[in-house]
Amino acid sequence: MAGFVGLLVGLIVLGVIASYFRLWVRSYLTGAGIGIFDLIGMSFRKVRASQIVQSKIMAVQAGLTDPDITTKALEAHYLSQGNVPLVIRALIAANKAKIINLTFREATAIDLAGRNVLEAVQTSVYPKVIDCPGRASGRESLDAVAKDGIQLKVKARVTVRANLQQLIGGATEETIVARVGEGIVSAIGSADSHSQVLENPDMISRAVLSRRLDSQTAFEIVSIDIADIDVGENIGARLQADQAEADLRVARAAAEGRRARAVATEQERVAEIEASRAMLVEAEAEVPKAMAEAFETGKLGILDYYKMRNIQADTDMRKTIATSGGR
Repeated sequence: MAGFVGLLVGLIVLGVIASYFRLWVRSYLTGAGIGIFDLIGMSFRKVRASQIVQSKIMAVQAGLTDPDITTKALEAHYLSQGNVPLVIRALIAANKAKIINLTFREATAIDLAGRNVLEAVQTSVYPKVIDCPGRASGRESLDAVAKDGIQLKVKARVTVRANLQQLIGGATEETIVARVGEGIVSAIGSADSHSQVLENPDMISRAVLSRRLDSQTAFEIVSIDIADIDVGENIGARLQADQAEADLRVARAAAEGRRARAVATEQERVAEIEASRAMLVEAEAEVPKAMAEAFETGKLGILDYYKMRNIQADTDMRKTIATSGGR
């Protein structure tokens, strides 16, 4: 019975070894250095052994000498939900380019950060062209106004190279497009006239590049090329016309206010005149009474009484003539 159990265990072991024998042979012949027990241990750690072996073989055959590229490091990156083959291909591309210093630790960090490390390496080797404004903005051009009030419509192309050292935490393409757009608008706005910009479009590129717009971004700006410049509306003239219309409305409102105040003042004076006339009528009504009292008391003679009556009649006639306008 014990012999049967031993035979069964031996068969199981041989079956397991046989299942990984092909991978072990590939590893041994290529010098990847992955033993059979390492392969068996990967199955218990739920690591895809074929992916680890293939990635290690790629690294060895490509001549990668980074000491951090070990079997355990590849397994750890796999268990961290990383893309092991993509990282190795990115390291191979960087090594072949001979102008990019990318380590295994940096590559795995970029991959775990959610960035495509291989695409980043390719962008670093072969610069990428970004349209400004971007298609996502839905705008055809960047609109800016020079000091003379003429609007210019600009289309630019920004050539960028990936900055691997700032790829983690660095701003993306949208930030580059926004900063370049802001720089172009500022450069055109500081120009004395639109003709100056049309004559020297490179003044925009120089002004924008001097502002170091790629700071704290995942890219390095190689060049900014002005693809097209069109003359738009005369914004300055339109603004002046709008201002003149607003000033006219203000002047009309002020004149209307003055007219209303003049009318009110005139009505007040008319009311004062009417009040004065009423007081005059009251005063004139008291004259006959005073004359009668003076006559009764003997203070006024008969001749004086009639003389005063004639004066009063003459005054009434003149007042009537003045009231009727001399008619």
